[in-house]
Amino acid sequence: MRREANKGSLRRQIRSREQIVVMPGVFDALSARIAQNVGFDAMFQTGYGSAASLLGMPDYGFLNAGEMIDNARRIIRAADIPVIVDADTGYGNPLSVWRVVRDLESIGAAGIFLEDQVWPKRCGHMHGKNVIPTNDYILKLKAAQDARKSKDFIIVARTDARACRGLKEAIDRGNRYHKAGADVIFIEAPKSANELCQIAKEIDAPLVANMIEEGVTPNLSAKELFDMGYAISLFPLSALYAATFAMKEVLKELKQNGTTKQVHEKMVTFSDFNKLVELQRYRDLEKKFL
Repeated sequence: MRREANKGSLRRQIRSREQIVVMPGVFDALSARIAQNVGFDAMFQTGYGSAASLLGMPDYGFLNAGEMIDNARRIIRAADIPVIVDADTGYGNPLSVWRVVRDLESIGAAGIFLEDQVWPKRCGHMHGKNVIPTNDYILKLKAAQDARKSKDFIIVARTDARACRGLKEAIDRGNRYHKAGADVIFIEAPKSANELCQIAKEIDAPLVANMIEEGVTPNLSAKELFDMGYAISLFPLSALYAATFAMKEVLKELKQNGTTKQVHEKMVTFSDFNKLVELQRYRDLEKKFL
């Protein structure tokens, strides 16, 4: 019930436009637990991060629906705040999208991002993208709407048309997707702050801005994006990149010197980590059955 209530609260917050939803990307159960622990109200399961953490591979169409849903299940179980899942292109035709939505909603997901790229897709800030015809995507969007059982399940329509068709078509697609029933619109990879402003002025819908460090889009603060008119500021890879940097630094030190004493300050302590994963809760549970 707690997660269901939060999902309703997330929808109201997105629609109200009274404040922006700052949403970090998570890629496994531990990163989800950390995001909740530091106080976020919602999170995003990143496909880029999931491909990296599960497969050690790039966001280049390698992740399949089963792997994405299994990862979502672990993430959702680890946290009590809403999780919106990157469902890529829906992994097939409208029936595939219908099945993905049913499966994700049944495990407690708060919504999906569904994009209009040609499969196999690739990260939105990589070269070589293409998009399917608008009407073909709208069929997928209709399937997603038909599949969900609750209106609190949020459908974010993403278009990658900016890169291959230009900003005008991307905005046109955003408006058409909203008219077709998408709850939130996501124009991926605008190239400037002016483009971000233009998108906000020309699309009358709740909007996502995607902030990837050193990506195509300038990295603006949540406040700057809110002032432009955005409803969600997404930081999908910040935690992944930070974790990767920290692990490399510590492991390089261990390899070179045979000890981690010089990089101890870059690690959490044994006791703090046990608090994060709620060790005491399971000790208490263990006592109950002994």
